[in-house]
Amino acid sequence: MSGEQPLTVEQARARILADVAKDRPVEAIALERATGRTLALDLAAKRTQPPTAVSAMDGYAVRARDLIALPVKLKQIGESTAGHGFSGSLGPKETVRIFTGAPVPDGCDTILIQENARVDGGFVEPLETVASGRHIRAKGIDFTQGEVLLAAGTRLGAPNIALAAAMNYAEVAVTRRPRVAILATGDELVRPGEAVGIDQIVASNSFAIAALVEAAGGEPLDLGIARDELAALEEGVNAARAVDVLVTLGGASVGDYDLVKPALAGQGMELSFWRIAMRPGKPVIHGRLGPMIVLGLPGNPVAAFVAGIVFLVPLMRALCGDPDAGREQSEPAILGKALRGNDSRQDYLRATLRPGETGLPIATPFEIQDSSLLRILAQAQCLVVRDPHAQPAAAGDLCRIIRFGS
Repeated sequence: MSGEQPLTVEQARARILADVAKDRPVEAIALERATGRTLALDLAAKRTQPPTAVSAMDGYAVRARDLIALPVKLKQIGESTAGHGFSGSLGPKETVRIFTGAPVPDGCDTILIQENARVDGGFVEPLETVASGRHIRAKGIDFTQGEVLLAAGTRLGAPNIALAAAMNYAEVAVTRRPRVAILATGDELVRPGEAVGIDQIVASNSFAIAALVEAAGGEPLDLGIARDELAALEEGVNAARAVDVLVTLGGASVGDYDLVKPALAGQGMELSFWRIAMRPGKPVIHGRLGPMIVLGLPGNPVAAFVAGIVFLVPLMRALCGDPDAGREQSEPAILGKALRGNDSRQDYLRATLRPGETGLPIATPFEIQDSSLLRILAQAQCLVVRDPHAQPAAAGDLCRIIRFGS
């Protein structure tokens, strides 16, 4: 259903995320290809790390009680290195040369670092006492076999990848990347590099939306540009039938040549909504065409980008299996300039960011907020979010921002 009144941003996002199936396709991939992917299953450690107590420093494995009364000389009876431990056991006034990461010999309870030892022939003279347990990493201090260390829904970055490798995983089960078809519409559009007529513009939205999809974990598929003809739009929609999400760009309003909604309806789309109380980005379509989610974004470049940040990115995260896909996107900041009161739509103002003395960044919206201006979008680092009917705000007041790339 469309409803007569535009939805709030929160209502629209909730409907979009509610449309995501709970069970997403899963695939196993090699760990070296898993960066940026989302775990589909919990990962429990296959081993204990470290598997035995090891030295945290280069020095000498000793018994703390042998160092209570100095001076004393300890007989060196062997050596323990990483990968080649000492197989014997320490007796009274004996020591073993040891290196960082090497197994601690039986009978040893502390490490005398090499800077605090004097070596004379086959004997070691400690220069200070050492408490029991010093410079020893206990068995399992990092993790133990069977512990769940990475939960399903974790998006894998470099630290997670390192941990999974240490847990002895050569491959991991991840949620399959959602496939997203992007269909631009409009007779006025030409591809970059083509000849541009006086009444045409270069299509840019597809590239921005594809970048958002890829950064959020999806797999974009560019379907090109459909002309403002019902048959051309229907052909483009049919080309997207095998994907998870179809994103259309432009043609979502109510003009004579805004044919996207009729074309989708003609193909059997179940419409959820098509208007949102936000600026820029009011004409946003959401529906379902069989198993495929449909998201129609505005034609103005900035409006498409803002709607992509607010709706498409959370949708991508949900399709990737992120349990926190619907979490609040904004964070606090300080306004860098005064703003007048707002009307009934939620505003998203392009703004610059600079460090503030309070620890919060200072966000300064651009004077011009026209939704066609890509130059200002490229200069911005965030969006300042203004609630519907917000009162006038002064420079220095608190505000909410959505960082680009967050």
